[in-house]
Amino acid sequence: MNTHAKPSKLLKGATGDWEIVVGMEIHAQVNSRSKLFSGASTEFGGEQNGHVSLVDAAMPGMLPVINRECVAQAIRTGLGLNAQINLRSVFDRKNYFYPDLPQGYQISQYKSPIVGEGEVIVDVTPTEQITVGIERLHLEQDAGKSLHDQSPTDSFVDLNRSGVALMEIVSKPDLRSADEARAYVTKLRTILRYLGTCDGDMEKGNLRADVNVSVRKPGGPLGTRCEIKNVNSIRFIGQAVEVEARRQIGIIEDGGKINQETRLFDPGKGETRSMRSKEEAHDYRYFPDPDLLPLEFTQTYVDELAAKLPELPDEKKARFMRDYGLPGYDAGVLVMERASADYYEAVAKGRDAKAAANWVINELFGRLNKEGKDIETSPVSSAQLGGIVDLITEGVISGKIAKDLFEIVWTEGGDPRAIVDTRGMKQVTDTGAIEAAVDAIIAANPDKVAQAQAKPTMLGWFVGQVMKQTGGKANPQSVNELLKSKLGI
Repeated sequence: MNTHAKPSKLLKGATGDWEIVVGMEIHAQVNSRSKLFSGASTEFGGEQNGHVSLVDAAMPGMLPVINRECVAQAIRTGLGLNAQINLRSVFDRKNYFYPDLPQGYQISQYKSPIVGEGEVIVDVTPTEQITVGIERLHLEQDAGKSLHDQSPTDSFVDLNRSGVALMEIVSKPDLRSADEARAYVTKLRTILRYLGTCDGDMEKGNLRADVNVSVRKPGGPLGTRCEIKNVNSIRFIGQAVEVEARRQIGIIEDGGKINQETRLFDPGKGETRSMRSKEEAHDYRYFPDPDLLPLEFTQTYVDELAAKLPELPDEKKARFMRDYGLPGYDAGVLVMERASADYYEAVAKGRDAKAAANWVINELFGRLNKEGKDIETSPVSSAQLGGIVDLITEGVISGKIAKDLFEIVWTEGGDPRAIVDTRGMKQVTDTGAIEAAVDAIIAANPDKVAQAQAKPTMLGWFVGQVMKQTGGKANPQSVNELLKSKLGI
């Protein structure tokens, strides 16, 4: 695993270099229509306390019943993390008192989780890959939500989220920088979204991270860690790691000691602050939940789920590199979202795969990002973009005209080929017309002709003038060849 950080990742302190060590607990809300132990809806929003069954409200005598789909989703996720699937697992009660936890305990898993050790391969940069160990994945129920901004004197509790199934995915302390932490969560989110086991919507709180940060001298023993609770964006995760590591280095270098505690990250102030001293497992008084039998299933059941898994990002990336001849970076960008990969494949089918990738990544993704849209809301369909690529390949339009054409299709829609016909956007390949333009410009600029013959790099100036005169429609290759022969370069 990722034991030592590269020198470039170390943080400089007053007494030398420090290494950051990060481990994460990701809470991912399971995609299922009903909750983990009740039939209440998991739909986001809705009237406060509108999706609450008697089980979720912890009414006396109400018994939990395990949701089969949530179990299947946890197994699928474990398979996607190349992890050990435990055919027998146990639900435990984790006791703590909080206003939005109606039972006074959370049903979770402690010693026997549904999924054991696994690993995730993460691209930190186009040239650097790390393997992050997964410690475990267990199922647990979410708590409700306390609302403190509805009244000056009272707090309100909304139990719509209470009892919703969560997967807690615990990584090993294998991350060594803020960049690695961000890249890991990004990759994990991509895997969950491909599998359809969690939608990864961080704005709705469907994916949240508890980030454990400690610092040590390179190669030294692990330092005391602090846990930063409920960080809800990938950008904030990176900032929290950086800020907390610097805080700890400052304390140690001033002769202080790090207290193991739970902290909160305040993005507005760019700092972490203490929330409570860290509980140990025994503080929660875990014991097996007497209302739930151990969860047992067969290897055949796991194999059936495995057989129906979609192609995952790593497999898809390898296939794009192999079948389409794409470089790793391009393939990695295209497979970040399943919908983007599908879009690209529709454009690339039967066409120059590299040209298709350039258009999808540079023109389309660039424009989508700029306008805050995603691939699902793209005004340009894969068929339309494929049509633009065809017109370039056939030499009907130049790359420059293609950009204008893309703009028209983006804003007005329509069939690219029909637009080129009706608006007269074809590039001029008729050498007679190009020759006339070339002759006129040579005749008008005898001084530039002499310069170009002495310094052939001046040729670009002539090409530009001819393109201007033909409204950008002359075939650049023909222009170059004609100029070279006429100027004797």
